[in-house]
Amino acid sequence: MTATPLREASSVILLRRAKPTGFEVFLLRRRKGASFMASAYVFPGGGAEAGEDARTCAARELFEEAGVLLAQDTGGENETLAEGAMTSISGLRKKVLDGMDATAVLAASGMSWWTDVLVPWSHWITPSIEPKRFSARFFVCELPSGQVPRFDDIETVDEAWVTPQDALARAGELMLPPPQIRTMWELAEHPTIERVLSAAKQRTEQPHPIMPRLRTMNPGDQGPTLLLPWDPEYLDVGTGDSTPLTYTPTWARGPSRFVLEDRTWKHISAPGSTTAG
Repeated sequence: MTATPLREASSVILLRRAKPTGFEVFLLRRRKGASFMASAYVFPGGGAEAGEDARTCAARELFEEAGVLLAQDTGGENETLAEGAMTSISGLRKKVLDGMDATAVLAASGMSWWTDVLVPWSHWITPSIEPKRFSARFFVCELPSGQVPRFDDIETVDEAWVTPQDALARAGELMLPPPQIRTMWELAEHPTIERVLSAAKQRTEQPHPIMPRLRTMNPGDQGPTLLLPWDPEYLDVGTGDSTPLTYTPTWARGPSRFVLEDRTWKHISAPGSTTAG
C-alpha cells in the first residue's frame, strides 16, 4: 500500500509571560468538521503554499489563524510591526481571510514578514497510516508586545492559554494530539521563556524528524500505540514508514510512545524502560 504523499507545513508554539513567573502556551481549537485533528486544541499552523519556505508559512499561518502579525517595515527595521500598524492588524487579517494573498497585503502596507523571531523546535511527520499527512516544522516564538491572539472562527472556533503542566493535566479535555502532548512535556522542563528559547537554539543543532509508527496490536492492548523513533520497539514491531535515529539527539529521551485510552493519548515509557518519564 502506497503511503499518502506529504505536504509541507508549519506550526507556531506561541508563548506569553505569566504572573508571577513562568509562561503560558497558546492553543486553538479546530472546528468539529475539520478533515485533520477535528475538535482538537493545537498550535496555530497549517500547510505551506506553493514556493513558501517553512518560516514564512509559520508566520502566515500564525497571522491567519491567530491574528498575530510578525512583520517589519520594508526598510528592514527589526520591529515587531511598522509604526502605526497596530490599529490595522484586524483590517489586514480580514483581507487575508477574505482571500487576498497575505504577502501582497503586507507589501501594500509597507511591511514584510519578520521570521527571525521564529526559532525551530521540532519536525514532525504524520504516520504513513494516515490519509492526510504533513511534514510539519514547529517553531517557538514569544507573543509580540501589544498583540492579542484570537481564533479565526473559520478553521478554528476557540482558544486557550495554558501552562505546559496544565495542558498535560487536561490532555483529554483539550483532545491534545501526540505532537502537542510531547511538546508540552518538553516545555514543562523549562521555567522561563528565556530557557525555552535557549533550548530551542540547542535543538536546532540536533535536527531529526519524528515520525510515529503504529505498533502491532497484541491481545489485551488497551488501544492503539504509537512509537517514537527512540522507542526500543520502533523498528521491530512498528508498522509503516519509519525515520529511525541516525544518532541520538539529547532531546530524544523520556516517554517514547503514546497509547490511546478512553479517547485520550497517554505519553508513556516502554515497559521495562529505565528512562525517566
